[in-house]
Amino acid sequence: MSGARSIFLPVHDGSLPLSQTERRVATYFAANRHQVLVMSAMELARTLGTSDATVIRTAKALGFDGLDALRRAIADDLKTQDNPAERITQTIRETGGDLKKAFEDTQRAHIQAIEAISENVPVDDYVALVTKLAGAREIVIFGIGPTSALAVYFATQLTRFGLRARAVTATGLLLADQLLPMEKGDLLFIMAYGRVYSELDVLVDHADRVSARKILVTDTLESQLGARVDMTLTIPRGKTDAFSMHTATLAFIEAIIVGLATFQPKAVIEKLELLNLLRSELAGDDVRLMHRLHKGGRSGKH
Repeated sequence: MSGARSIFLPVHDGSLPLSQTERRVATYFAANRHQVLVMSAMELARTLGTSDATVIRTAKALGFDGLDALRRAIADDLKTQDNPAERITQTIRETGGDLKKAFEDTQRAHIQAIEAISENVPVDDYVALVTKLAGAREIVIFGIGPTSALAVYFATQLTRFGLRARAVTATGLLLADQLLPMEKGDLLFIMAYGRVYSELDVLVDHADRVSARKILVTDTLESQLGARVDMTLTIPRGKTDAFSMHTATLAFIEAIIVGLATFQPKAVIEKLELLNLLRSELAGDDVRLMHRLHKGGRSGKH
């Protein structure tokens, strides 16, 4: 049994004298740990159709001083869990081998993840983030493991907009080479989940050394890293103990991309027009001729 589940063992074994409503709230806590981390007592109450007082009372009935203490315990346990085999096993168990249910459950998880963005990220924070990114000398995007693909995608889109951006995705000693070019005026955009691993520690320390700004996108690391960065944005990865999904992170990245285009439209459009010109030149005369013929055919010209 994992540590996170042991927190809620009394919920499962029935050893605590909980009311019917408290047991329903506690069961939600056990099944939706990431949501408990990022939602207020009022938001949890609204989701559960009860009062915020009942939410807090349930946390205390489970042996915690309050909701914040429960959150700290959940975050501590989640830091120790990084077993993909266990998570996918739990996901398969929940689908019961039913492909239709797998499809529906995944869609539901995606919808909930995207809805969580508006609950966790105030519009003012979004505006401040877009403004900081637009003003950075260079945007350094950190992500390792599956998140590295998101880092590369984000950097590619920003570069197309005319912003200086690069992805930092190495681990171990190779990370040193990627950190070396970082300078004052840069903005470090960190996507990190689960625990504070050594690369993350070194990354943040080096950003301090060169006076680079730091933005953290995470679900569980605010308590450990929040004081060491300029801004923390809570973006949950999905249901605890299940297959980790990056829907919300990708959706948030694309919201930032649209925000940057909105913030500086003239520069972005000019850069994209240049990109289109370069593509046309690289495609060659034959491709351009075929394109013209295709357009003429559609318009009825020959």
